[in-house]
Amino acid sequence: MGSITIDEELIEAAGIVVGERVYIVNVNNGERFDTYVIKGKRKSGEVCLNGPAARKVQKGDIIIIISYAQMTPEEAQNFQPKIVFPNEETNLLT
Repeated sequence: MGSITIDEELIEAAGIVVGERVYIVNVNNGERFDTYVIKGKRKSGEVCLNGPAARKVQKGDIIIIISYAQMTPEEAQNFQPKIVFPNEETNLLT
Protein backbone atom coordinates (compact mmCIF):
# COMPACT_ATOMS: atom_id res chain seq x y z
CA MET A 1 0.00 0.00 0.00
CA GLY A 2 2.70 2.52 0.91
CA SER A 3 1.95 6.04 2.13
CA ILE A 4 2.21 9.68 1.09
CA THR A 5 4.25 12.23 3.02
CA ILE A 6 2.80 15.74 2.67
CA ASP A 7 4.12 19.10 3.91
CA GLU A 8 2.28 19.89 7.16
CA GLU A 9 1.18 23.28 5.80
CA LEU A 10 -0.47 21.63 2.78
CA ILE A 11 -2.18 19.07 5.04
CA GLU A 12 -3.68 21.87 7.14
CA ALA A 13 -4.73 23.93 4.11
CA ALA A 14 -6.58 20.93 2.66
CA GLY A 15 -8.15 19.90 5.97
CA ILE A 16 -6.61 16.43 5.78
CA VAL A 17 -5.91 14.43 8.94
CA VAL A 18 -2.58 12.65 9.44
CA GLY A 19 -3.23 8.92 9.03
CA GLU A 20 -6.30 9.57 6.89
CA ARG A 21 -6.93 7.35 3.89
CA VAL A 22 -6.70 9.36 0.66
CA TYR A 23 -7.14 8.55 -3.01
CA ILE A 24 -4.34 9.49 -5.42
CA VAL A 25 -4.85 10.18 -9.13
CA ASN A 26 -1.75 10.50 -11.31
CA VAL A 27 -2.68 12.87 -14.14
CA ASN A 28 0.38 11.88 -16.19
CA ASN A 29 -0.17 8.12 -16.42
CA GLY A 30 -3.75 7.52 -15.23
CA GLU A 31 -2.76 5.49 -12.14
CA ARG A 32 -5.31 5.57 -9.32
CA PHE A 33 -4.76 4.13 -5.85
CA ASP A 34 -5.42 4.76 -2.19
CA THR A 35 -2.92 5.24 0.60
CA TYR A 36 -2.59 7.05 3.93
CA VAL A 37 -1.08 10.40 4.93
CA ILE A 38 2.15 10.98 6.87
CA LYS A 39 3.05 14.49 8.06
CA GLY A 40 6.06 16.06 6.35
CA LYS A 41 8.19 19.01 7.41
CA ARG A 42 6.29 22.32 7.41
CA LYS A 43 7.10 24.64 4.48
CA SER A 44 9.26 21.97 2.83
CA GLY A 45 6.93 21.56 -0.16
CA GLU A 46 7.29 17.81 0.31
CA VAL A 47 4.80 15.55 -1.44
CA CYS A 48 6.42 12.12 -1.55
CA LEU A 49 5.02 8.66 -2.10
CA ASN A 50 6.57 5.89 -0.02
CA GLY A 51 6.80 2.11 -0.30
CA PRO A 52 4.95 0.33 -3.12
CA ALA A 53 2.94 3.49 -3.91
CA ALA A 54 6.19 5.20 -4.96
CA ARG A 55 6.34 2.97 -8.04
CA LYS A 56 3.13 4.49 -9.38
CA VAL A 57 4.34 8.12 -9.56
CA GLN A 58 7.50 9.63 -11.04
CA LYS A 59 9.14 12.87 -9.89
CA GLY A 60 7.47 15.75 -11.72
CA ASP A 61 4.14 13.97 -12.27
CA ILE A 62 1.01 15.95 -11.47
CA ILE A 63 -1.16 14.21 -8.87
CA ILE A 64 -4.54 14.92 -7.35
CA ILE A 65 -5.03 13.96 -3.70
CA ILE A 66 -8.68 13.28 -2.88
CA SER A 67 -10.04 13.17 0.65
CA TYR A 68 -13.58 11.98 1.36
CA ALA A 69 -15.97 12.73 4.22
CA GLN A 70 -19.14 11.16 5.57
CA MET A 71 -21.96 13.55 6.41
CA THR A 72 -25.69 13.79 6.66
CA PRO A 73 -27.68 15.15 3.71
CA GLU A 74 -28.18 18.34 5.70
CA GLU A 75 -24.44 18.74 6.28
CA ALA A 76 -23.76 18.04 2.61
CA GLN A 77 -26.04 20.94 1.59
CA ASN A 78 -23.68 23.44 3.24
CA PHE A 79 -20.39 21.65 2.59
CA GLN A 80 -17.69 23.56 0.71
CA PRO A 81 -14.78 21.42 -0.50
CA LYS A 82 -11.23 22.67 0.03
CA ILE A 83 -9.16 22.85 -3.12
CA VAL A 84 -5.45 23.60 -2.73
CA PHE A 85 -3.19 24.54 -5.65
CA PRO A 86 0.41 24.79 -4.43
CA ASN A 87 3.09 26.54 -6.47
CA GLU A 88 3.97 24.28 -9.42
CA GLU A 89 7.72 24.64 -8.91
CA THR A 90 8.06 24.50 -5.12
CA ASN A 91 4.82 22.83 -3.93
CA LEU A 92 4.56 25.64 -1.36
CA LEU A 93 1.48 27.76 -0.73
CA THR A 94 2.14 31.19 -2.24
